[in-house]
Amino acid sequence: MNHNFILSPIPLSELESTIAKTVEQILDKRLTNQPEPDRDELITRDETAQLLRVTLPTLHNWTKQGLIPHYKISSRVRYKRAEVMNLFTSGNLKKFRRH
Repeated sequence: MNHNFILSPIPLSELESTIAKTVEQILDKRLTNQPEPDRDELITRDETAQLLRVTLPTLHNWTKQGLIPHYKISSRVRYKRAEVMNLFTSGNLKKFRRH
């Protein structure tokens, strides 16, 4: 009686290789103590302006206009790094820059 089950159309050797590479990457990451990037990391106005390559007054204007999602914590304004990077990479802010 054959007790082999076919779980995937991928050849067994390829599946083993993929699993081994993935495990190796996970172990390497743990050994080098590289923390996973925090998607909800809050950053300051200065950090946000640097990421977007704009001045603080420009960032303030964009925030007031609602172009950039922001979060008020007490009297301070913070931005989520992932949201800022998404705006930066999507090109949604290009139309507001000088040419």
